[in-house]
Amino acid sequence: MITEFYTPTKIIIGEGAVNQIGDLVQSFGRRVLVVSGKSGRFNSQIEQQFLAKGIEPTFYQTQGEPTIETINHGLDIAKKNSVDVIVGIGGGSSLDTGKAIAILMTNPGEIFDYLEIIGKGKPFQNPALPYVAIPTTAGTGTEVTKNAVIGVPDSKIKVSLRSALMMPKIAIVDPELTYKLTREVTAYSGMDALTQLIEPYVCNQPNPLTDALCRDGILRIAENLLKAYNEGSDKIARQNLAIASMFSGLALANAKLGAVHGFAGVLGGMYGAPHGMICAILLPYVIEVNLEALRSREPNNPALSRYGEISKLIFGSGDEKALIGWTIDLCRQLSIPKLRAIGVKEEDFEIVIEKASQASSMKGNPIKLRKEELLTILERAF
Repeated sequence: MITEFYTPTKIIIGEGAVNQIGDLVQSFGRRVLVVSGKSGRFNSQIEQQFLAKGIEPTFYQTQGEPTIETINHGLDIAKKNSVDVIVGIGGGSSLDTGKAIAILMTNPGEIFDYLEIIGKGKPFQNPALPYVAIPTTAGTGTEVTKNAVIGVPDSKIKVSLRSALMMPKIAIVDPELTYKLTREVTAYSGMDALTQLIEPYVCNQPNPLTDALCRDGILRIAENLLKAYNEGSDKIARQNLAIASMFSGLALANAKLGAVHGFAGVLGGMYGAPHGMICAILLPYVIEVNLEALRSREPNNPALSRYGEISKLIFGSGDEKALIGWTIDLCRQLSIPKLRAIGVKEEDFEIVIEKASQASSMKGNPIKLRKEELLTILERAF
């Protein structure tokens, strides 16, 4: 089997790493668009560094998850200011917005030419503008991925721009930027990262390089997520979660995902709930149904032993059933709700299953789940 591994040209990890931003951006150009979240709480810190280096920053603060409208607006700002570098700082939404703007700046046409599902899905031909990604949460790993997830509220779906040409030039993983995250964001982003480590590890196209990252990242989350949730100022826990999140991004960029993400994109588009929350709600029951399906139909599937390896990693025992109980208990301690709490209705299950069955992430699940098995997941998570 031939495998590939995509990663940013440079990854910088450590407390205070963000203070290198001036020197790093200076190597790419002098006119920079900074894409941040609505709080923009680190913008002044970045601006001071840029001005000290003679760099001209323009700031674009986004409001929530990226949409076609917000990306096009940012693209207009970037073109108007003739920027030659893009910096994204914030959660996954800000980073994906910046990533999309960077690739659209260098390729002709409009966003619909390249979008999956609702667009033409054309491949990008030109590398993106130099893009520096700085996460301020520990969950999405999008600072090291080659896609951007975009919401289409009118159609109640989420779609992606996807290309190796979108990979950031530099990812700066500075745990200090996560020290003041709320308990809620800590929980949802941490569970997002955990899902993005478990699914690539058990998927039907694993990668030996990402396997090592997944094993390390899963253990970091198992040992540190509750610590960070209960004591947000625990610097060691925050550092471990930041690293695990980055590992999860490398994993999903270079292996496959599974049924959790197959459902999550659909449910997020339909109900607008945070992606990490949806992943957390579904994860225990996808593991449970996958194990039931594997035992009954494909007992020799290597994913069975891989679930056992995860259990052994966390508990010292290879009983994969223990993994189900652990994830359920973890969600309880993190106050993760059920699907009904985000507005999902039982009468919507059929359309959710229909849409999720077509999702690209679903194709990486270790076993092809039947319609009744997909329904079981939703029922148990409801």
